[in-house]
Amino acid sequence: MTTRDDASALVQRMQECFNTRQFDQADDLFTPGFFSHALGTTGFEAGKDAWRKVVAQFPDMRVVAEDILVDGDKVAIRSSVDGIAAPDGDAQPMLIEIFRVDDGRLAEMWGITEGPDPRIT
Repeated sequence: MTTRDDASALVQRMQECFNTRQFDQADDLFTPGFFSHALGTTGFEAGKDAWRKVVAQFPDMRVVAEDILVDGDKVAIRSSVDGIAAPDGDAQPMLIEIFRVDDGRLAEMWGITEGPDPRIT
């Protein structure tokens, strides 16, 4: 069983891997069968590819956890996104992600972006 503190630390470590561009350091945070509903993929390799693409387009991008909520095996995180110029005074993008934790690792993810979308299209 993953504790509330363990689950919170897990998503914070994931964000630190992104923010420091140490993408391979995140491998151990995800289960082998990790499923991203946002990407429609299994395994974290597609997630790392998406991270690489987004930072190639926005090299100063950082995510900052604003709220982390834990309920059972689910962790919800609302994050602000820094390092992306918002057009004409628009609000900075916000990410809302929900993760399912299995045996201390991220097993499944759902996510949406609010505001200007930093994803690569």
